[in-house]
Amino acid sequence: QVQLVESGGGLVQAGGSLRLSCVASGSMFSIDVTGWYRQAPGKQRELVASITYGGSANYADSVKGRFTISRDNGKKTSYLQMNSLKPEDTAVYYCNVRRVGYSMEYWGKGTLVTVSS
Repeated sequence: QVQLVESGGGLVQAGGSLRLSCVASGSMFSIDVTGWYRQAPGKQRELVASITYGGSANYADSVKGRFTISRDNGKKTSYLQMNSLKPEDTAVYYCNVRRVGYSMEYWGKGTLVTVSS
């Protein structure tokens, strides 16, 4: 079992930056893929970025060049550095760990990011 706790959300003006963190407790493995998702009011949850244990990252087109995902395997922590924030980035951001090949997936409770114009 893995528990995930996000932090770092808040209110920021457009053009500003925030850094989200996700700390995992429990056992993590090299097959785990960490992802950051977001859900805006009235919209479906969408994948923002993901990163493998080895550091291979993928991004949604809407955040490429602005967001950077990273992870510290020793600390069981992942980060989402968000720069040049836009009002449309406003959402609850969720941390996710997917255990590839085992149909196991874990979610945090989310952290709210609000970008004012």
